Amino acid sequence: MAQSDTVDRILDAAEELFAERGFSETSLRMITSKAKVNLAAVNYHFGSKNSLIHAVFARFLTPFSATLELAFDELDERTGKQPATLEQTLWALTVSAVRMPQRTEKGISIFMRLLGLAYTQSQGHLRKFLEQEYSQPFGRFMNLLKEATPELSSVDRYWRIQFMLGATAFTMSSSDALIDILENKLGVETTVQEIAARLVPFLAAGMEAPEKMLTLPSVSGASVA
Repeated sequence: MAQSDTVDRILDAAEELFAERGFSETSLRMITSKAKVNLAAVNYHFGSKNSLIHAVFARFLTPFSATLELAFDELDERTGKQPATLEQTLWALTVSAVRMPQRTEKGISIFMRLLGLAYTQSQGHLRKFLEQEYSQPFGRFMNLLKEATPELSSVDRYWRIQFMLGATAFTMSSSDALIDILENKLGVETTVQEIAARLVPFLAAGMEAPEKMLTLPSVSGASVA
């Protein structure tokens, strides 16, 4: 078996199992069994489970980052010295995901599921890896978001970005189920690209909504504001 084929088998198996079970719940033995390789092959090509997790993310993010940088360059050319609007920035991100060649039809949904797990499970090593390897394109994205929402406080912008990421991760990771529900309930067919097209203006509206004073509802008659 060629080395590249072995690496792809391991990555394919790890990607699928991590998305299904989570990082902690997936053992190297499960991965080797699914990939039909021995443990020595995983140790030889990746060295550790953490490094394998990094490689799974890099297989998607490295080409995506390159495509995203090109989209931002194109956006800069169109806007000139004027700051890009929030919707233009979000479209650049979406178009990059659509343009990028996918290895499988479920590539984006699987990756978004993995990205959601990276937030909900304790994976400090992964966040550190992502910050080190992909700080340039995603730092550029965050700067564009900041320039497009100067009226927001840093705290409010932080929360809105988290809500935006959460909505995106849920929607795109559940795209197959959402497509089936729409067809079964309303008899309407749709695609992942159409879902993204509907998601972008929704996210932009949430990011640009007027800032309001935070007042929490009362609990059992006692105010907690």
